[in-house]
Amino acid sequence: MGAVRAEFLKLKRSLSWAVVVLLPLMAVITGVANTLASGQQMGEGWHTLWMRVVVFYGLFPLAVGVAVLASLVWRVEHQGGNWNALMGSKVSSFEVVFAKTTVLVSLAAALQAVMVGSVIVAGKLVFALPGVLPPRYFLVSVVIVVACLPVAALQSGLSMLLRSFAAPVAAALLGATTGAFLLMVRLDTLSMFLPYGLVSRATQLGTGTFADSGAVTPAVVAVLVAAALGIAAVVVTAAVAILDRLDIR
Repeated sequence: MGAVRAEFLKLKRSLSWAVVVLLPLMAVITGVANTLASGQQMGEGWHTLWMRVVVFYGLFPLAVGVAVLASLVWRVEHQGGNWNALMGSKVSSFEVVFAKTTVLVSLAAALQAVMVGSVIVAGKLVFALPGVLPPRYFLVSVVIVVACLPVAALQSGLSMLLRSFAAPVAAALLGATTGAFLLMVRLDTLSMFLPYGLVSRATQLGTGTFADSGAVTPAVVAVLVAAALGIAAVVVTAAVAILDRLDIR
């Protein structure tokens, strides 16, 4: 737990919090602006707003945002002599990888919290939608955060190996594009083996877009959660094995 605490302390002056706030806000503002410019009505109220904001956000920006956060979280280790200090410390490879991944998932949860809050504010202040955001979208948000686990683990591994800030982000963009393509051509099962496709699939849950049926069923939730946990476990195990074989620079 000491390694996890140390990683959270590093975030105090990090630009990560700017990403956490600005990325969801930009997604909501874009969705709202496009809706207003097109003159389209919110035919299904909260459901329509959620689809116009969150589905697109899940196809590209979310995975890229997690990649940027991973590069920020690992950047300090690649500066000065910090890498050598890390490799020479008594902290195990598992603790390092687990701590970095835990921090990234926590930031992904913060991203989703800002997203939900922004959708609620936009729904009430801009579109004057009645009532409140339906409870099922809070469940979907939890699933989205869980689905971010393998993306966080993979991007953490890439940022661990690559000193470049941009290269892991470019890899995430390519992965997100591939995942989106697989969903668009209805290769739903195949897309779920790709971390980026899995997180995109989670953001579609309950919307009826692409391969989604429109229903938030226990079976679908269980499949998404199980896939996320399984892929994340494999990626973390691989990252630990790789870090064990790395040396000082």
